[in-house]
Amino acid sequence: MTAGLIVLIVLIVLVVAIAVAIAVLWLRRRYLVVTVDGESMTPAYQPGERVLVQRAAPGSLLAGQVVVLSGRPDSETGVGARWIIKRVAALPGDAIPRDTVPALRTAPGTRVPAGHLVVLGDNPDRSHDSRHTGYLTTDRLRGVVLRKIG
Repeated sequence: MTAGLIVLIVLIVLVVAIAVAIAVLWLRRRYLVVTVDGESMTPAYQPGERVLVQRAAPGSLLAGQVVVLSGRPDSETGVGARWIIKRVAALPGDAIPRDTVPALRTAPGTRVPAGHLVVLGDNPDRSHDSRHTGYLTTDRLRGVVLRKIG
């Protein structure tokens, strides 16, 4: 093998490695894989299932979509925030769903305020969601569930 051929092969390998690294970074900025923890979304999503999540802006959401949001750190244990999976019940500008969300029965106004969401688990007996906490802020949005994996 000539020195020129070796240099060419090294350059090709280097270009391929850089292209793969760029593709991985791009994918990580657009998609997440999240493992379902808990029973709040049963029967649609079971504990231990993995879901593909596309990062999304709040303005792209639709009512009924399943989303991943950042949780709050546990105040008792100090454990960091876990991500939560819930279904969007109401978006900014939608009517406040007072009949299904007890925490919002006395909320001022008639519409969900800008920068806020109403999210619910599919299994109300096992879900800590807007029924208990009221609005969640849109800055907690991590993305929209696209599908189950595996």
